[in-house]
Amino acid sequence: MEFKHKQLSNGLVLVGEVNKSAKSAAVGFFVKTGSRDETEQINGVSHYLEHMLFKGTEKLSALEVNEAFDRTGAQFNAFTSEENTVFYAALLPEYLMEVTELWIELMRPALRDEDFNIEKDVIKEEIAMYKDLPSFDVMDRCRRLHFAGHPCGNSVLGTEESVGGLTAEQMREYFAGRYAPNNMALACTGNFDWEQLCSIVEESCGKWQQRPARRELEGCGGSKKKERIEKPNLAREHICLMSSGVSAQDPRRFAASILGMIIGDDVGSRFFWGLVDKALAEAASMQFAALDGTGIFCSYIRCSRERVSEVLDIVSGIFRGLAEKGITEDELRKAKNKILSALVIKNELPMGRLVDLGFNWIYNEEYRTIEEDVNAIKAVSVDDVHSLIEQFNPGEFTQFSIGPAQNSS
Repeated sequence: MEFKHKQLSNGLVLVGEVNKSAKSAAVGFFVKTGSRDETEQINGVSHYLEHMLFKGTEKLSALEVNEAFDRTGAQFNAFTSEENTVFYAALLPEYLMEVTELWIELMRPALRDEDFNIEKDVIKEEIAMYKDLPSFDVMDRCRRLHFAGHPCGNSVLGTEESVGGLTAEQMREYFAGRYAPNNMALACTGNFDWEQLCSIVEESCGKWQQRPARRELEGCGGSKKKERIEKPNLAREHICLMSSGVSAQDPRRFAASILGMIIGDDVGSRFFWGLVDKALAEAASMQFAALDGTGIFCSYIRCSRERVSEVLDIVSGIFRGLAEKGITEDELRKAKNKILSALVIKNELPMGRLVDLGFNWIYNEEYRTIEEDVNAIKAVSVDDVHSLIEQFNPGEFTQFSIGPAQNSS
């Protein structure tokens, strides 16, 4: 595999990993914008905007966009997070340039008033749908409570009020600032011609104008508050715990991922043996998420209302045990093997490589081979994990719970 890199005069970055032995290719635009870049008044605009790009351009209608993807057989989609909006496609190599040209066209959407007004109802329905999913709702609310005023606490979907009050002009203004070429990267992986790709992108994107697109980076220790709300018709308690961790720029992110695996993997973790295997909780997991300038450990637990006190006592005991005794070499080895297996399996396909290639550039402006990530994970020691536990005690968490009424039977 061969790494390629080019930056246009307007700041747009092109990164590629050419693998001539691959049977497929993948391409995607990584836009450094998400809910943390929004104000309260326009919360949800990044996700809304992701939808709007598929509504077409001055040249293409929404139907023509769909047909253009369909005739190539591309597996395409997009997603929005707190920090990024990503548009991607995995496809046969012979269609890569055609789909790249299509994505370039879509990166300058029409954002028509009539499309905006129709899509607003779609977004509102999506907000309502996810509110009906307690497992999603509890994590969304816990994030807001944990970050307490920090922009990372903004909901990706926004609220009924913020989306309802959003105007097409506000969206167009946000788009102009955040979808600037100097705030984007185009990544490509698999079997493709780098020079041909560069030629297409330079010709089509070279005229895009730079705009200031800053993001304020500040850490967050978390509020460590505890809140609970009741919802009708719920039979189970849904609990989210959140504590601070290292950032996406911190080399200790590999150790943090291992710690999250040891505590909260679906199988064989401390949560599994302490809660799920004993039938005290139906679900108990923890994951580490590295963010721009900060990071979080996030746990989700689902159990009966009657078991809440017992479950939380066990969770406290697990975290207390970590602080007092740390982890074992056996736990470290098993967690490494799980992470390494997932890593190499994902990266066997160009689509899997695309995500890592794009995010490594967005966050750190660096290229990392699979081997470098594998070696970084293998190099993590027990002492490295103990140092993280000491600095970021996961037992000091923010807690949000959603469950049935206290007197429900």
